[in-house]
Amino acid sequence: MKRLTKFGARTSKPTRMYVKAVFTGYRRSQRKQHENQALLRIDGVTSRVETEFYLGKRCVFVYKARRKTQIPGTSKTNKMRAIWGRIAKSHGKSGAVRARFRRNLPGDAMGKRIRVMLYPSRI
Repeated sequence: MKRLTKFGARTSKPTRMYVKAVFTGYRRSQRKQHENQALLRIDGVTSRVETEFYLGKRCVFVYKARRKTQIPGTSKTNKMRAIWGRIAKSHGKSGAVRARFRRNLPGDAMGKRIRVMLYPSRI
């Protein structure tokens, strides 16, 4: 698909600097649930060995709020908000990871998209 830009036709799509993931739930045991640790399922990751690349990467839950707030550094307002976190550890043997967010993710975010950024790099 060709897209027109200011400088002419472009044949490739814009690059995405994140990997898609799904918030599957909180870390829990039979009787307890730890809301400060979220379990994420990253697309294309199916084993514990593959999760090592993502350890320490930043992740963000982007959502739309009811009221507009001012964007930091500008005078514009927007309804979009974000909760930032970091991938801390792998969870289990099937490719899930644990993430800690600055504010705990809300319960209605379960099943929703999380962006796992490809920075900071450890290579």
